[in-house]
Amino acid sequence: MKIRTSPHLKKTLTVRQIMDSVTIALLPVSLWSIYLFGLSAFALLLTTTLSCVGTEALFNRLAGKPADSRKGFWSREKSVVITGLLLGLTLPPGFALWMAALSGFVAIALGKVLFGGLGQNPFNPALVGRAFAQAAFPVSITTWTPGFLPERFSSFIPSTLAAPFMTPADSSSWINAQIDGWSGATPLKAIGGGGDFASVSDLMFGTISGSSGETAALLILLCGAWLVWKGVMGWKIPAAVMLGTALTSLPFWLMDASVYPSPVFMLFSGGLMLAAVFMATDMVGTPLTEKGIWIYGLMIGALTVIIRLFGSLPEGAMYAVLIGNACAPLIDSFTQPTVFGSQKRAARKPVKE
Repeated sequence: MKIRTSPHLKKTLTVRQIMDSVTIALLPVSLWSIYLFGLSAFALLLTTTLSCVGTEALFNRLAGKPADSRKGFWSREKSVVITGLLLGLTLPPGFALWMAALSGFVAIALGKVLFGGLGQNPFNPALVGRAFAQAAFPVSITTWTPGFLPERFSSFIPSTLAAPFMTPADSSSWINAQIDGWSGATPLKAIGGGGDFASVSDLMFGTISGSSGETAALLILLCGAWLVWKGVMGWKIPAAVMLGTALTSLPFWLMDASVYPSPVFMLFSGGLMLAAVFMATDMVGTPLTEKGIWIYGLMIGALTVIIRLFGSLPEGAMYAVLIGNACAPLIDSFTQPTVFGSQKRAARKPVKE
């Protein structure tokens, strides 16, 4: 009998097969990001992935873990590649590459290796790296670039190649030279600012500004549906996250539609879809019970709306998932089903002699 760390699989799928499927599902989102933002998005995804892979290899070497010479690192451990891709997809396309590399190092070192490696990390490593980037580089991580710029395949966004520990170059002149009237805002910036919200079609097809892989909500949903069809991912957590988002945002929208966005806007804007499909479903950081899964997803959706509407940052999906990961063990402890035959017996009445 083999005793292994989580994820504990109930089907015939192996961890390697799951990682293969998730990697394939992330490829269309990554390719769309490159098509949308050009060379800078490609360099960003490559940098975060190589940084995560290199960090994992470094700590494996320091720990004396043997490498599989026949199959190589790629065959042995693919979750680190997924972490690198997810991290890059959550960052702005013009994010400085040295910042992205540092965030990748933190994602693996603090989000994964520190807890013992695959199956033992309570938090999604990509979101740990994203949270570090948010805290360390608050200006750069909220500097956005529009998609479909004419020169995106012939030149980098100037801030991409910023020197380490130096202020990134101002990209506004480079952007304004290609388009007119660019404001640098994402759809979530419209919350509380007069109701000038992006259209549903722009949100679904990614023709808006935002992080590298968070803009094409429809594509992310299709990739998630493919994972569900393959049996790699359950549908309940993404459904619960979206349901929690819709139910929490609906009363505010009904109260004042000029200030608060509609549930549809909340669902398809920002990084909610990417978080619901690829991050909240991380098997290591999710509850195991049926009730716990729904509570976990609903909580993430509700927290995302609350942070967006009342927090200092427009995006809340990242922090909502991290909070959900932290609460998963507690949710499990309160939703454990009663073991058959373990009900408390009725107290016996004393027998009178």
